[in-house]
Amino acid sequence: MVAAARENTQFSPAAADQMEKIVFDLGRMYQERNEALQEVARAHHEALFLLSMAAEYKDDDTGIHIVRIGFLAEALALFLGESKDYALMLRKAAPMHDIGKIGIPDDVLKKPGAFTPQERMIMNRHPAIGADILGKSRIALFQVAAEIALAHHERWDGKGYPNQLAGQAIPLSGRIVTIVDFYDALTMDRVYRPAFSHEKALEMLLAERGKAFDPDIVDCFLRNSAAISALREQVTVGRMTFADLINRKQEAP
Repeated sequence: MVAAARENTQFSPAAADQMEKIVFDLGRMYQERNEALQEVARAHHEALFLLSMAAEYKDDDTGIHIVRIGFLAEALALFLGESKDYALMLRKAAPMHDIGKIGIPDDVLKKPGAFTPQERMIMNRHPAIGADILGKSRIALFQVAAEIALAHHERWDGKGYPNQLAGQAIPLSGRIVTIVDFYDALTMDRVYRPAFSHEKALEMLLAERGKAFDPDIVDCFLRNSAAISALREQVTVGRMTFADLINRKQEAP
């Protein structure tokens, strides 16, 4: 009976054409839905990138610092042997690490002198603020960005903030970004000092090995410092932007 039923289950050419059309339409709808979701995610990302630029405006009115952070974090992750997918995620997520500064009052954020204890307490809230802003999204990219925002002021020796994490309890993403942020900040002009040389920045990085920073990641950075410095110059001279962060083809380190 089963065989007979199978023999009798034949579709007319018109029905077969209709089924093929339905399958095609479903495939097109799925593709359009994915493209629409990707566009929403891109718009969300760009809006948060612009907020991050606003948060950094005191020292970086072009936004190039946070673009460099993205590319340098990606390169360092690759030098550490992490996957290309992980490194690319860092490239896109790392520029949002300081977005929480948008929630810090300007009289604290832009203060030229040293902070009072109360002002320091206010300033130290920005990692948690950033993690809260970014963590509201269920998109994987923003979850990683939230992790970085919360962890990038933790220290290897446990003396950082906000959670006094130590060693490998600090997420790898945070341990990578804090090092490239430190290096890039040292080698750029600030409102209160000129840029340090590449060599001096490496000395200062080495001095914090095993204190502020993961010693293995510091060693990797130092081994590859010439390539990292060259990449930094390439991003700066090329005036790379948000579009480059998202669209630039990934290159081997």
